[in-house]
Amino acid sequence: MSYTLRGRLESRLAALLPVLLGACVLAAGLREWWPVELVALMGAVGVALDIQLWNRLSHQPGWSLVPLGLVELGAVVAVVRGFGLQAPFWPAVALFAVGWLVAALCGQALFPWLRLGYAEDGGELGRAAAVAAGGVGVALLACGATWYARLPPVVHLAAGVHRGPLVIRQREILVGDPGAVVRGGIVVAHDDVQVRNVTVIGGANGITVEGVHGTVLDGVTVQGARLDGIHVRLAGVVIRNCTVDMLGNPLGQGIDIAYNMDMGMSMVEGCTVVGGQEGITTHSSMSDIVGNRVSRTTGEAISVTEMSMGMVMQNEVRDALGVGLYCNDRSLCMFEDNTVVATRDDSAGGNASRRGFGILSSFQSEADVHDNRLTANPVPMGTVVDSSIRETAKPNW
Repeated sequence: MSYTLRGRLESRLAALLPVLLGACVLAAGLREWWPVELVALMGAVGVALDIQLWNRLSHQPGWSLVPLGLVELGAVVAVVRGFGLQAPFWPAVALFAVGWLVAALCGQALFPWLRLGYAEDGGELGRAAAVAAGGVGVALLACGATWYARLPPVVHLAAGVHRGPLVIRQREILVGDPGAVVRGGIVVAHDDVQVRNVTVIGGANGITVEGVHGTVLDGVTVQGARLDGIHVRLAGVVIRNCTVDMLGNPLGQGIDIAYNMDMGMSMVEGCTVVGGQEGITTHSSMSDIVGNRVSRTTGEAISVTEMSMGMVMQNEVRDALGVGLYCNDRSLCMFEDNTVVATRDDSAGGNASRRGFGILSSFQSEADVHDNRLTANPVPMGTVVDSSIRETAKPNW
């Protein structure tokens, strides 16, 4: 089929409309904005490619939908990363695939059936194009207005020391003014809570998130917790740009995310964790651990364990005792583009799995590794108890 530029743009917008409406419903159900942002970016990238590249194709056979779709997927991924869109990778790819499939079905079957001259007109839709364009605009406005109306209120925590534990029992965005400190911990006990720029000192756990959805911890600092710096149970969470100091606590965890497999993908990004038995650990969880700095742990620096799934990417691990990156207990792990330096041998007591591994896969786990930098570790990589490590040329899940 030979498209005109107008036909490409009109077909693009018309096929985008049902996907955008579906993304609005998905965003409302997930209580997250990324599906709408992703579909809007998909449309913008597609329009740009239509104008700059695809319009130069004099003829577009049906089989070309697959390679053109892969090019668009690559462009969308690049734009998403450039804008820092917080979207879980595989659900986002699935949403793109749905959008691509809808566009293919519309272009190959639905539009020719609704408009008999569709092919002869180069993909132009006539009056229906204006309806589709208006529908896209109305859908975006309606989704945006709905999202804005549902935003929680902003609560400012004044500078100074506040006695804890501070329990948050309503939807809110808690923003710490410069110098705001909570002594004794914060407990998140409601859905859709954000905590930003607050320092927490002491407490059994510095910050506890349990049994709730939609928690975001951004720019928090935790010091002196007795058990976990950030303790997450049965809850979906995004943690970014945090600092957790567990020095002097050889048995605590910096960030512990557990038993939230049914909550979707959690995220730990851009955090600095020092000390503790485990720096960042997940149990029965789907979590992406990206761009963090973990050092001076006494157990494992970053562990994905107890039938967890996760991508551990672009992290820096230094001076860990025993194990740097750990995939354990029937977990599926992807270790990509990490730096692990100077893991120390801790096998004097006879435990061979503590010999200073840069990466260790244990107890029927599978770890795919790609482009990691393992320096000055007694054992760069190893497996124990029916586990595997597979070096891949590129990530495969």
